Amino acid sequence: MSKKILFVCPYPFDEAPSQRFRFEQYFPVLKEKGFQYKIAPFLSPKAWAVLYQKGNKLKKVTSIFFSFMKRSALLFQLKPYDFIFIHREASPVGPPFFEWAVRFLWRKKIIYDFDDAIWLDDPNEAGSLKSRIKWKKKVKSICKWSYKVSCGNQYLADFASKFNAMVVVNPTTIDSENLHMVQNKLPQTDKKTPPIIGWTGTHSTLHYLNDVIPILEKLETQYDFKFLVIANKRPDFSLKSLIYIPWNKATEIKDLNQMDIGIMPLTDDIWSKGKCGFKALQYMALAKPVVASPVGVNQHIIENGRSGYLAVTEAEWETALTTLLTQENRRIEMGLNGLQKVRKHYTVNSNSNNFLSLFS
Repeated sequence: MSKKILFVCPYPFDEAPSQRFRFEQYFPVLKEKGFQYKIAPFLSPKAWAVLYQKGNKLKKVTSIFFSFMKRSALLFQLKPYDFIFIHREASPVGPPFFEWAVRFLWRKKIIYDFDDAIWLDDPNEAGSLKSRIKWKKKVKSICKWSYKVSCGNQYLADFASKFNAMVVVNPTTIDSENLHMVQNKLPQTDKKTPPIIGWTGTHSTLHYLNDVIPILEKLETQYDFKFLVIANKRPDFSLKSLIYIPWNKATEIKDLNQMDIGIMPLTDDIWSKGKCGFKALQYMALAKPVVASPVGVNQHIIENGRSGYLAVTEAEWETALTTLLTQENRRIEMGLNGLQKVRKHYTVNSNSNNFLSLFS
């Protein structure tokens, strides 16, 4: 008899990157191995669409209310499942009643998965009412109640290991066969257009670019290049080299492939140490060299001087970007080195057995 898994998560299927790259892309693998599964998002597609619109407060409140009702009703539908895979949390606010009921009333095996330091206050929300009602302390309890804990990197695993002996480092991975595919021809020795430095992320992470902007402004006076930002909100800084493309799932890979160099600046704090380096992995999977802050897992993903550069000071950032802007062969070599590492360690194929071990 095949085992059945219920994936309990915040967002609708195929909408949120954290879900797409942590467990949704493994669904074909699970099916191939004989598992049955169902996904139970907190937000419906309709609620997800309304939540990020301007205004419509009544619709938003109504959508959240019905989402809570649906989540509560789910507690009476758990009998068929062998595993309850909970990504981040069962509901965005309040105590972990759902998780408690799964463990102690239904006595089901919880696989608890997270890819950020979600037990900490997000720097953008620290001290706010929003932060308090998220009930951050519930993360410790859910770790204790879980059969296994799936963590995106070792920093997160070290935290979870304080409360659970069955912790698996399950990195966020790339689907290099069906999604992250190199589209530009290599080598491009006859390329006439200016090289493109690029960054991708959400509006909540745009602030990480603040320390890099002065460096780019300086480089603009010396070199011909473009700075591409792919995000769900236009950045509020002005650069002569700036190109903005709104993030679009349908064109994401095509847009990323325009870059010649990918950057990932971070602040060196406990929140950033919990990040799983997904930007760097995306760049590398598309054969782009990376310049990044040596914070958290970036130090393990990026081999300094081989697949990119780890830079702390303004001088290090300037030197790294100058090298890559002026040495096309170096860009190509580093990009291919990064691609090789991603294929070996950070793809669905290379991590499938590790992912499947969560359900053994």
